[in-house]
Amino acid sequence: MSLGLVGRKVGMTRVFTEDGDTVPVTVVDVSNNRVTQIKTPETDGYTAVQVAYGQRRPGRVNKAAAGHFAKAGVVAGNTLKEFRVNADQVASLKVGGAVGADIFKVGQKVDVSGTSQGKGFTGVIKRHHFSSNRASHGNSVSHNKPGSIGQNQDPGRVFPGKRMAGHMGADHRTVQNVEIIRIDMERQLLLIRGALPGSRGGGVTVKPTVRAARAVVAPKPAAKPAGARPAAAKPADAKPADAKPAAKAAK
Repeated sequence: MSLGLVGRKVGMTRVFTEDGDTVPVTVVDVSNNRVTQIKTPETDGYTAVQVAYGQRRPGRVNKAAAGHFAKAGVVAGNTLKEFRVNADQVASLKVGGAVGADIFKVGQKVDVSGTSQGKGFTGVIKRHHFSSNRASHGNSVSHNKPGSIGQNQDPGRVFPGKRMAGHMGADHRTVQNVEIIRIDMERQLLLIRGALPGSRGGGVTVKPTVRAARAVVAPKPAAKPAGARPAAAKPADAKPADAKPAAKAAK
């Protein structure tokens, strides 16, 4: 339950750290996020903030949406997203106000959601990472086929969920626990480590990660065998077992 931002995937680049290491990052434009509605438990039964991003031509906006944006006093957007928030976060927001990239900080871990790139109709090798059949030695026109998909007359059907060829991609995907490397406040850009779902120009949603930070636990000492007994303490004047007697003095 935390406030996030809606943005547009600009593309990928890289940045250099002070040590000279290169870090691949994805640039996300989160400019002009505006609040269109604030939901409260008294009116809606829960607390949330609705945010609009982008712009849409007036001719492409229906009357219901036009009235909703006009009531908030903001320009019609092409994306609406609702974030569940706490009551204390709502206190600092108002309808028609802007939400900027300053709600995040460098080094913060976030979850980024978007629509993955569509691959069209693909076979089982590309879609499910199957292995191809033999290239020769009796194999004829079945090099990249899925193989058997059923059993005998009983049950006489293909079970639901069978991995087969079909449409791949264009699905809603979320990349969790990625780090914000840099923030450009002037241009409202987030530089996030690694690749993010979607094509260039696609819409994404950035919000604080839901994964809790893992505490570093010190390794435990190795357990002793069950039958092992602690070694008995030796007296201080005890001599080692392999010690030889002192040589007698010559007469």
